[in-house]
Amino acid sequence: MEVFNGVKVIEEFEAMTKDAERVQRESLKKILEENGSAEYLQKLGLNGRTDPESYKSCVPIVTHKDLETCIHRIADGDSSPILTGKPITTISLSSGTTQGKPKFVPFNDKLMETTVQIYKTSFAFRNREFPIGKGKALQFIYSSKQFKTKGGLAAGTVTTNVFSSPQYKIIMKEIQSLSCSPDEVIFGSDFDQSLYCHLLCGLIFWDEIQLISSTFAHSILLAFRKFEQVWEELCADIRTGSLSDRITVPAIRTAMSKLLKPNPELADLIYNKCTGLSNWSGLIPEIFPNVKYIYGIMTGSMEPYLKKLRHYAREVPLLSGDYGASEGWIGANINPKLAPELATYVVLPNIGYFEFLPLSVNTEDQVQDKTHPTFPGADCKPVGLTDVKVGEEYEVVITNFAGLYRCRLGDVVKVTGFHNSTPEIKFVCRINLILNINIDKNTEKDLQIAVEEAAKLLAGEKLEVVDYTSLVELSVEPGHYVIFWELSGEGSEEVLSECCTCLDQSFVDPGYVISRKVNTIGALELRVVRKGTFQKILDHYLALGSAVSQFKTPRCVGPTNNVVLQILCSNVVKSYLSTAFQ
Repeated sequence: MEVFNGVKVIEEFEAMTKDAERVQRESLKKILEENGSAEYLQKLGLNGRTDPESYKSCVPIVTHKDLETCIHRIADGDSSPILTGKPITTISLSSGTTQGKPKFVPFNDKLMETTVQIYKTSFAFRNREFPIGKGKALQFIYSSKQFKTKGGLAAGTVTTNVFSSPQYKIIMKEIQSLSCSPDEVIFGSDFDQSLYCHLLCGLIFWDEIQLISSTFAHSILLAFRKFEQVWEELCADIRTGSLSDRITVPAIRTAMSKLLKPNPELADLIYNKCTGLSNWSGLIPEIFPNVKYIYGIMTGSMEPYLKKLRHYAREVPLLSGDYGASEGWIGANINPKLAPELATYVVLPNIGYFEFLPLSVNTEDQVQDKTHPTFPGADCKPVGLTDVKVGEEYEVVITNFAGLYRCRLGDVVKVTGFHNSTPEIKFVCRINLILNINIDKNTEKDLQIAVEEAAKLLAGEKLEVVDYTSLVELSVEPGHYVIFWELSGEGSEEVLSECCTCLDQSFVDPGYVISRKVNTIGALELRVVRKGTFQKILDHYLALGSAVSQFKTPRCVGPTNNVVLQILCSNVVKSYLSTAFQ
């Protein structure tokens, strides 16, 4: 097995990013040469040309929806060169939390290679700052339900396709980040049983755990909230060497029986540590004293979980993972010491061909503040990777090696600087996660800021917002925003009413404020839901075939999320209307 050489990886990365424009042209050339025979490109009249100028003049900018007919032909068994020269053998599924149902995305060995490159690059920089020795990783990773498409192609979530790949296992061995959990736990058919056994494996190897990770911060937080509930049962398993009856999947029981041996000393140690904690603060370093950092995607919709994660982690650093989408990877986090809220990503110029649609300035006559951006339309002219400007915001457009050509990702990023000649970007928000009734334009980040501001009022009652989402309610006139909160306990009527008004006042978008003042948008409504409601939402997506590793709470529930909306509305226990702007 090849030994990982972080210095060499960094040197190659530095050389490549110094000549990003040339590398981009070469990357596009490779993509178009490999896929020149594809029906999609043939119809557009590219005629074998591979230069960026010809490519942009012939091939239109599209969304995933525009390519769905082609993708479904592939999934249904058409093996002709539709989007790619070589047949696609695997379909990846997006989480489905944005649109209410998973997207089908072509996946091939080339995308797996870019995944390996991103992992190696970010690990090289991460390990330079936070070196880990020979040890184990507590990885809260899970597979999804896999199935065959109508045409017989293997289909599963992006994370499942990655975790099951031999290349992924090789790189994990190279960088000495082997999971402490056996494959039977990772690929187990029952999420609750897999989670319990991940925790048990972590405790068995408690002094060897050097890092804790998952794809998203939400999964890590979910795991330690579960630990609070089952820690005594875990101790009992370790004490007796006998696995809990809650584990019924035969393959998981067999695998765990090989690891679990009676160890009353360890059980006593864990028991004493847990009973000595105050409100579980510092749980992670107390139980895993050799852990160097906690790693996962912590930006965007994951930011609301950071406060609670820091409660568990205390002094253990939180390191944000790399930036990608279901359609492909984009950039690596090479500045791991930055707090997750400040995380930036350097775009790798050889993993795809990237374009950026500039965001325009809002020109609504009613809005006096001209600084709030609107999102790019079809007439917007994209700029190349090396032509973006520092401080500007853009929507990412990707051309990858698996048949997506000039595909809008729906992600808004801000250029924070350049690393050599390739841009360093910060994730801002998803375009389609906007609260909007007329001239108001509130993003996912705006919602997060409003929730965080209002949640400060809960501190006096020692409560916290477990999770939240939103809805644009248009069934009544005038339309208004609805915010759903799940709380850690019961709040007083007075405080929750204040929270509702604070939420309303915390949306500072000029279009929203003006609309509220003239009552073209009604008073914001806060609906408090029962404990466990967001777990039901997670269970719903798991039943659809999503993986916990890939799950993101939908921050705005639209008409395509009927089931989620039903779960929320059927679990409302209290409702409040804002008194702002009266």
